Amino acid sequence: MIGRFNRLWGCLGAAALIATTACQPLLSSVSDGTNQEYQVRAIASGLDHPWSMAWLPDGSLLITERPGSLSHWQNDQLIPISGVPPVLAQGQGGLLDVAIHPQFAENRWVYFTYAAGNPNANHTQVARAQLEGNALSNWEIIFSVSPQKQGTQHFGSRLLWLPDGTLLISIGDGGNPPLELEGALIRQQAQKTDSNLGKVIRLNADGSVPVNNPVIAEQGVSALWTYGHRNIQGLAYDAVNQQVWATEHGARGGDELNLLTSGKNYGWPLVSHSREYHVDRLVSQIQSQPGMVDPSIVWTPSIAPSGLAVYSGNTFPEWQGNLFAGALVNQEIRRIRVTPDGNAIETEAIPIGQRVRDIRQGPDGNLYVLTDEDNGQLLVIEPKN
Repeated sequence: MIGRFNRLWGCLGAAALIATTACQPLLSSVSDGTNQEYQVRAIASGLDHPWSMAWLPDGSLLITERPGSLSHWQNDQLIPISGVPPVLAQGQGGLLDVAIHPQFAENRWVYFTYAAGNPNANHTQVARAQLEGNALSNWEIIFSVSPQKQGTQHFGSRLLWLPDGTLLISIGDGGNPPLELEGALIRQQAQKTDSNLGKVIRLNADGSVPVNNPVIAEQGVSALWTYGHRNIQGLAYDAVNQQVWATEHGARGGDELNLLTSGKNYGWPLVSHSREYHVDRLVSQIQSQPGMVDPSIVWTPSIAPSGLAVYSGNTFPEWQGNLFAGALVNQEIRRIRVTPDGNAIETEAIPIGQRVRDIRQGPDGNLYVLTDEDNGQLLVIEPKN
């Protein structure tokens, strides 16, 4: 526990316990002719591959770390939260997303996604627990992805509350070739409507299936909301336009920004702009097909998209309605403007210099960023001094 509390630092000046060049403001200006000026500043360090964050009503922040830890960033300190059970922290697995219930102030429910099992039999699980002080209690698994799989790739998984109180969860397709399941490449599960792999799931807050979920193929009403996905790791809601946006990893190239619509098929792996990792050929010869939704943006070469936010604050008024997509490989954030007719246009890249895992708007109207590093940081994008 002592080693854990030694991480209680920010990068806020002379009081900080650690002073590194990464803690100095990184100043950039926008490049598309707007008047917005900003700086990027580290406010906490020492996180072990942080994956997600969720704001609490008091303005403090919950942060998941992939090896299985949950931290509470409060008063410029990182405080450990107890009560997280063991997770499968191998490969891409571990403790992943976190989101608080829309009525958290009354019920104290916090929701998580994580990898569970072992390398030979595992799946993504969705659970909730109640937070009191800095401890979780009443841990309850509300959804387990089926079927189980081998390997430690492509768990997803992001959580997103919709205005009607239902919860979206993105689930990866299970992994890359040569991994197989049920006698075929596991990525084919994304098109199987009796499988949760390669899908976006929609649940009620208690884990039950909403009766107004879409009817997909022969399955009737199920937990499936959309399908044909490879590995969504960015999911955000535009409250003004009532739209759900997602960023999705391709293989070698072919990363996607998608506008999600209930019941639709997004094509993977039958339709894709990706190339295979170990053989120089396309995953599919088809890049567009009737009945399958085309992406709004395709990134080739890959940027490895991660967290996604729709900006709605007043701190940067000229950014209102813009999407902000993290990029792991490019170590930056892509700002995307959506035109009134629905076209998504990239306008600039905000350099970070570290792998960007998540980005969220804070209650103060600033943007907050997690970097996926051994010594991961919490950064703030704020107005330039």
